[in-house]
Amino acid sequence: MGDWDPASYLRFEAERTRPSFDLASRIELAEPRELIDLGCGPGNSTRALRERWPRARILGLDSSRAMIDEARRGFPEGEWIVADAAALDEREAYDLVFSNAALQWMPDHEALIPRLFSALRGGGALAAQIPLFTAMPLCAAIDSVARSPRWRAATAGCASLFTYHDAGFYYDLLAPLASRLELWETWYWHVLPSHRALLDFIRSTGLKPYLEAIPEAEARAKFEGEVLAESAKAYPARADGHVLFPFDRLFFVAYRLGR
Repeated sequence: MGDWDPASYLRFEAERTRPSFDLASRIELAEPRELIDLGCGPGNSTRALRERWPRARILGLDSSRAMIDEARRGFPEGEWIVADAAALDEREAYDLVFSNAALQWMPDHEALIPRLFSALRGGGALAAQIPLFTAMPLCAAIDSVARSPRWRAATAGCASLFTYHDAGFYYDLLAPLASRLELWETWYWHVLPSHRALLDFIRSTGLKPYLEAIPEAEARAKFEGEVLAESAKAYPARADGHVLFPFDRLFFVAYRLGR
């Protein structure tokens, strides 16, 4: 894929950042010294960590140069690095490995999750939030359009760019490793002004690979139009014209034994 668009992503900054604060508030670490935010994006999730642990050293890491540049503009005092989060060097040790809405972009969670856990110091925690996008009608609408005869050749392989698993999968991976493990799901009901805002919400995330796979601007607009029409069936407008967008997110916090 091409680089990310921070402005488009931050158009829904409040909605995207709230889960970071919710996750940080559930982590039972008193004074972690070294933290890393994997897939930190434009730094909105890292802000949640700074506010929870203002004395900690926090490294924000993302594979997108544009996102890191935006993070650095917003908080130039921070430590930011452009790198592949999936290739985190487990020889480095952290008190907290944190990831908000980024792991779904990384493949092979069977190997990835234990590797991230191994980067913890004793007594540390691995904490993540993963959107359960494939369970949502909006994902089904995108998939339906992408599989249609008109678009299936252009969008072939786009769905495979995402990695999604349920809570049981992460339990089975982490329970043998962790001294304590917590998992939960939260539905966030976003109030959007229109059906068009549904597409605006995911244009820089779940819809991004599909749009980039269609080179012509006119064709991309037609693809979006078809997704809009299909998704409107699942998200009826309310009496005041607003659209309710329920967004399901999976959280887990796994603690490593000892100090």
